[in-house]
Amino acid sequence: MPGARFPAASISLTTRPLLAVAPSARFASGRSNGEAAPEELQAARKWLAQLHAETIPKGIGELSFSRSSGPGGQNVNKVNSKATLKVPLDALLEHVPSALHRDIRTSRYVAERSSAIIIQADDSRKQNDNAHSCYKRLYEALVEAGHAAIPGETSAEQAKRVKDLQESENERRLKTKKQHSAKKSSRRGRGDD
Repeated sequence: MPGARFPAASISLTTRPLLAVAPSARFASGRSNGEAAPEELQAARKWLAQLHAETIPKGIGELSFSRSSGPGGQNVNKVNSKATLKVPLDALLEHVPSALHRDIRTSRYVAERSSAIIIQADDSRKQNDNAHSCYKRLYEALVEAGHAAIPGETSAEQAKRVKDLQESENERRLKTKKQHSAKKSSRRGRGDD
């Protein structure tokens, strides 16, 4: 989806899109069992591999500052250093592969009433550091949702190893069954004549 934009109300002139989602990766997410098609998963893996904290545009949501609580002495009462990032889910999800939508909606940062992701940071005494921390936490939430939604790919050597283990387990099971059968049949052969 090259050239995709966020709504004009929450975008600055220097904002670039989060990461364009390829048109082939946009599928209807109306699956009842929550499973994604292999093409969807592959597109989501590719999108997630290209995602970096710096690629998230600063105008994706509304960033506000307020007075922070906690340590900081008298500076806490004078400076608005706590950063709060509010990103509407609709604006975010149109730029994210549909395979990740369900896990993003269940993120711990989602506020159900406002249908937005709300992230707060007051780790630092500087506004800029706290704002950067909010965007970093948004990136981490997207990565976390990606790891939860997208199963890992199995390498060829791992698949071969699993197959070999399954075959050896099956052989062991059959050998045990034959031994057990032989033991039972030997008991039947002994009769008191």
